[in-house]
Amino acid sequence: MRMEEIVAKALEKTSDDRYVLANMVFARVKQLENGAKPLVDVNIKVEKLSDIAMMEIAEGKINLEKIG
Repeated sequence: MRMEEIVAKALEKTSDDRYVLANMVFARVKQLENGAKPLVDVNIKVEKLSDIAMMEIAEGKINLEKIG
């Protein structure tokens, strides 16, 4: 799936609120930097952490309750 499609799906999960999406991605990137395991099947050494976070949100594996 192309990143544009992933971002569109992730935006749907946040009711098209870009501010909420940005905050969710930022919070998840911090978790990944601190050793959290990705919830999607990706190579963490190849993919950017922000892209991993976006994929997790788009697939519904991360939501506001899990970030907080």
